[in-house]
Amino acid sequence: MTWEMFGALVAYAFVTSVTPGPNNFMLLASGVNFGFWRTIPHMCGIAGGFFALLLSVGFGIGAVFSAFPSLHVVLKVVGGAYLLYLAYRIATSRSLGKTGEVGAVPMTFLEAAAFQWVNPKAWVMALTAMAVYTNPDRPFLSVWLIAAAFALVNLPSVSSWAGFGTALRGFLSDPVRLKWFNIVMGGLLVLTLWPMIR
Repeated sequence: MTWEMFGALVAYAFVTSVTPGPNNFMLLASGVNFGFWRTIPHMCGIAGGFFALLLSVGFGIGAVFSAFPSLHVVLKVVGGAYLLYLAYRIATSRSLGKTGEVGAVPMTFLEAAAFQWVNPKAWVMALTAMAVYTNPDRPFLSVWLIAAAFALVNLPSVSSWAGFGTALRGFLSDPVRLKWFNIVMGGLLVLTLWPMIR
């Protein structure tokens, strides 16, 4: 892979990681509701889970989806149902979570990592990256380079959403504002399903 191609890959990784999608809307809401530090496991879970997804797609699972197109339907249904559940949880949250508070908990590392496997945007990003940037002459190396490019930019990109949410905590400490913010975030999360059902 040339430096020019790697630069294009990094740009693709950055744009797809930093733009709105299920992960980033959930991190924005988590930053507001739990603060930056309590959202770190969620951020790391996204980065780790997506890294694993990229490697799996690059080393063969993408071929399984090509061979069995019906798996796309299963992924859409499972991913869509889980996304609706998460949107409901966000939309019905009514207080800023504080350490030790019963009931309100941020997403864990494992939950965030597992979510990548049913996240439609993550699959599109992974499949597209592997289809466009993999070098057929050096597939093993190019898969690792693609995963490395995403590892380089993914965590800082998604962290900015949690940071922005944390910055809004003071403004949203008013219960009415927080209620409507969470309802809007839940609604936006539901809207990320639109590309799947078109």
